[in-house]
Amino acid sequence: MHHFSLRRAINISKYAILSAVIPLPDAVVTINLMKSFKELLAINDLNLTVKQGEIYGLIGPNGSGKTTTVKILCGLLQEDGGNAEVLGSPPGNRSIRPKIGYMPQELAVYPDLRVRQNLEFFGRLYGLGGKKLEERKKTLLKMVALEDRKDSLVSTLSGGMKHRLSLACAMIHSPRLLFLDEPTVGIDPELRFTFWQYLKKLKEEGVTTLITTHYMDEASRCDKVGLIREGRLIAEGSPNELKEASGVEVLEDVFLTFSRGSGK
Repeated sequence: MHHFSLRRAINISKYAILSAVIPLPDAVVTINLMKSFKELLAINDLNLTVKQGEIYGLIGPNGSGKTTTVKILCGLLQEDGGNAEVLGSPPGNRSIRPKIGYMPQELAVYPDLRVRQNLEFFGRLYGLGGKKLEERKKTLLKMVALEDRKDSLVSTLSGGMKHRLSLACAMIHSPRLLFLDEPTVGIDPELRFTFWQYLKKLKEEGVTTLITTHYMDEASRCDKVGLIREGRLIAEGSPNELKEASGVEVLEDVFLTFSRGSGK
């Protein structure tokens, strides 16, 4: 345990020194980003900046463009206009694929494999093996509370358990940038707390997270929050900054205040 703590402290110190000496590029940048699906304008002139080491929450109602934005940044969709960069490269660039993790809303695991086999499969896709893969499996199974179900077929799991496994698979290769699209849906409050504790540890190690969520208590845990409506960013700042700017005390009321101010 002492060796692990010392090694982790050294890694954090290295990251802090590197950040101070060499300014790191922003983890995510979009400039006037546009995306349409036939007659539907999903992303409308979106300007977004996520700094490295930041937990950024993208908040908005269903159909506001959150998932479309995340898919563009992961290289799964092509934008119609504007520009986007992820870790200094265009989305989908081969050089950044091993550095990012993506958890979609849809089921992203194989139901005919066991829990541990899914983790092994995704780990090996990223070149993990041996002791390192075993350590990651153990850590993530504990984090998502699936240690007792590691030998279960995924098809026998509940919906919430499948969602938790999908989250673990997205994290198996220790990515530097995480895209999490509503990752805590179907997770009980205790596990949500554990999940956020883990995100904080990742932040200490320099990992950047862009997370979409409907939970306002989760938004309050983010370093910065972007409020998105009809594909456009209508407000951005820390939770406290947004409350001060909107003149309300409760974060749940912030979105409504800015929505009215946007003329909608």
